[in-house]
Amino acid sequence: MTDITSLTISTFKEKLRAKEFSALEATQAFLKRITEHDKNIGAFLALNEAQALHTAEEVDIALAKNNELPDLAGIPLAVKDNIVLEGLPATAGSKILQHYTAAYDAGVVERLKAQHAIILGKTNLDEFAMASSTENSAFQITRNPYDAKRVPGGSSGGSAAAVASRMALGALGSDTGGSIRQPAAFCGVVGLKPTYGAVSRSGLIALASSLDQIGPLTHTAKDAALMLKAIAGHDAHDATSVETDYANDEELTNPSLEKIKNLTIGIPKEYFINGIDAEVSEALDETLRALKSLGGACGACHDKYRAKQ
Repeated sequence: MTDITSLTISTFKEKLRAKEFSALEATQAFLKRITEHDKNIGAFLALNEAQALHTAEEVDIALAKNNELPDLAGIPLAVKDNIVLEGLPATAGSKILQHYTAAYDAGVVERLKAQHAIILGKTNLDEFAMASSTENSAFQITRNPYDAKRVPGGSSGGSAAAVASRMALGALGSDTGGSIRQPAAFCGVVGLKPTYGAVSRSGLIALASSLDQIGPLTHTAKDAALMLKAIAGHDAHDATSVETDYANDEELTNPSLEKIKNLTIGIPKEYFINGIDAEVSEALDETLRALKSLGGACGACHDKYRAKQ
């Protein structure tokens, strides 16, 4: 039998529509995994069990009727706890908001609900997103799923840890100066900070409004693209949000090699400093070799710097 929690969003979507399992079975599997594993990781601050199970039942009814479903229908996801979800606490990792229950949904949550995504719960973060290790929440420390002695990064460490530990197929985080990208790197998942304005900030408890963006954490780049398609777009409640064409961009989830051949990728020489970890250096080199083999033009500064070493 398929281990539902081991899937990616794209493979889960295919198997759900093929009726290899139900949305309710999947949701129960993820809630069970959270119960069994999160006591050692500390990724979640609150669960959304009743609503998650109800949404799963609705998705299963639609599947039984062979209705066409959105991309994220039935997909078990998590949401960082500085993004409001009606009826659940929104603490931003601070005791200042410990007793606040959100009275409305953030713009991105509205879009996830419109897709009939399963929102499993709210994830831990550094207080008001103002740190980079998720050790600075007022409620608990989040551990790296691969090594409990190490941090998962931050401030979206709860979201990254939830995905890396297979307690959610994807999650939303927020990124001001690296708060999605850095924990994604620490936890071995994909993190994307969208272009400013592409995703609504309505309902995001702000750190720095001119820099904050909400974005996905997932297992694959394709999954990140599927989530971006779902959450991007103009929101009347956020004057800085803009119209996007991501929803109709097939290249986003199925990129062609021609696009890579036309890319020029800059690699700043300052990234390749003396003392860089050997494994990190080799991973970067391997990535560049793969891009070059696909026809990408990259790394002029990197090549000149390497030649001097």
